[in-house]
Amino acid sequence: MSDQLQPTPENQLTLAAHIEALLFVASEATPLSQLAKVLNVSTKAVEKGIETLASSYAERGLRIQRHRGRVRLTTSPEIASIIEDFLGLEATGKLSRPALEALAIVAYQQPVTRPYVDSVRGVNSDSVLKKLLVNGLIQEAGRAEGPGRPILYNTTPEFLSHFGLNSLNEMPPLNLDELLQKNEGEENGVLKD
Repeated sequence: MSDQLQPTPENQLTLAAHIEALLFVASEATPLSQLAKVLNVSTKAVEKGIETLASSYAERGLRIQRHRGRVRLTTSPEIASIIEDFLGLEATGKLSRPALEALAIVAYQQPVTRPYVDSVRGVNSDSVLKKLLVNGLIQEAGRAEGPGRPILYNTTPEFLSHFGLNSLNEMPPLNLDELLQKNEGEENGVLKD
């Protein structure tokens, strides 16, 4: 494996252009190793090509989305409403507060079990998790060790798209102390910023 494409008449385009074409036709997020194998280059070279693409999209309508060692080509979240109008789609549905609570728990603590989500929320989360599964925002990620071997849940690439994120690293930091102070203030009738 090398860091560059071998020169042939059919590959006069850059490595980044080849990666872009492959991501364009891919039906789902693609592992870096698969791109490297198809292009006969190193994974490090693919990573550099993806970085080149990502920077070239900074002011354009496309984005590179990364999730768990996979990448895919997506549209920019800033133009979602225009795309929905163009395709005749209904606006992206809003999530209920319970759904957002459960989704936040999964996103920040993944992988998690339903009993864990229930314990954090203080209520049964079965129907909320089913809705998030149906909407493709979370997925089953195996089973936990222990009594009953409960299902583990984690987020999906659709979660990233829904919230306009390129990767989980772009999620805001979780500040539990600030949240607890705000929650205590709301319980006492005093709102804190």
